[in-house]
Amino acid sequence: MLSADEKQQIIELIHQQVVPAIGCTEPMAVALCVAKATELLGKVPERIELRLSANILKNAMGVGIPGTGMIGLPIAVALGALIGRSELGLEVLRDCDKKAVERGKAYIEENRIFISLEQEDKDKLFINALCTADGHEAEARIKTSHTHFVYLRKDDEVLNDNDKGNDHESEHENQEPQLTLRKVYDFATETDVEELRFILEAKRLNEAAAASGLKENYGHQLGKTMCSPLGKGIMGESIFSKVLSATSCACDARMAGAMVPVMSNSGSGNQGICATMPVVVFAEENHNTEEELIRALIISNLTAIYIKQSLGTLSALCGCVVASTGSSCGITYLMGGNFEQISYSVKNMIANLTGMICDGAKPSCALKLTSGVSTAVMSAMLAMQLRYVTSQEGIIDEDVDKSIHNLTNIGKYGMDETDRFVLDIMTHKS
Repeated sequence: MLSADEKQQIIELIHQQVVPAIGCTEPMAVALCVAKATELLGKVPERIELRLSANILKNAMGVGIPGTGMIGLPIAVALGALIGRSELGLEVLRDCDKKAVERGKAYIEENRIFISLEQEDKDKLFINALCTADGHEAEARIKTSHTHFVYLRKDDEVLNDNDKGNDHESEHENQEPQLTLRKVYDFATETDVEELRFILEAKRLNEAAAASGLKENYGHQLGKTMCSPLGKGIMGESIFSKVLSATSCACDARMAGAMVPVMSNSGSGNQGICATMPVVVFAEENHNTEEELIRALIISNLTAIYIKQSLGTLSALCGCVVASTGSSCGITYLMGGNFEQISYSVKNMIANLTGMICDGAKPSCALKLTSGVSTAVMSAMLAMQLRYVTSQEGIIDEDVDKSIHNLTNIGKYGMDETDRFVLDIMTHKS
């Protein structure tokens, strides 16, 4: 049984990792860094020099920037300097309008933005913005998580220097409550439901994003296609088809740059969508109570946070693997599953989805989320029948937490070379 202190630490952890975001978190984090440096400078920069880690660059190249109708980093950088508000965190470009976009386009045409790949720092989440104007300069640096400033400087005055080098990530992890799947389950099922009700905000925001994706023609329109006569003719109107459609609708909207906030998880809006929408739709269609929904959403989101603790914020492994594993746990709970059955669903997920690469944030992420969510439902169904992948098969261990760490070690270390190949392909296409 968890102590009151442990429960409070976990609640604080969820509040830190489950936050609203407008647009893809990587370009928004870059815009945030630029906005902070601009604020320190005190004027619009004449020149912006950016050094970015490969994973930041990969996730910012092909995604729509909200409210602009444009794709990629330059417009996010320009708007960060022109209208960005750092106090808004990952909603830094909330004030974007048509006039701001026109100013941003003009700023880009003036050739003021210079982007390079960071070669020395090994942190997979690294953003350094150096802004200059009228003989003055300001520098801001984000590392480890999307809103974590580790260095701030105005001319010769260093205002903040918490850059611990490449050991910072492990130090950051040690400050968090260290989870196990059992702790996740106990917290979600034992804590007073009133203390967990805040998670319904994730339902509200991500449902609104799904509604936007269904109404408009965003991205590849995967969600709308599944709701069309063609989709209904093939998939029907089952719980399964509704889960897939709602999840992909929200992702369609977000990746295409819809100006709608979503509730992110561990620095990713897509992970927030994937950990939330399947659980929300399944609970509605399955006629679960509100309390069951709340506890299932906590199980789903906290499982994703737990897996990311050892995987890291960014990796070569697609985030839908993590988030859909969380949603499979939440769906298993909504089906009436106990801890043992939830453990089985995790093993089924790891046996199936491990190895799905992240090749950047882009409209086709909706396809990957839908693949992950379909596997989540299937894994939960098997788990409820006490059917699961055993330790005699592949990377699955008898201990569910060891199975999770096998997954994260592959994503964090084993796929490093894959990550480099993916970025090389993305940056050298004809």
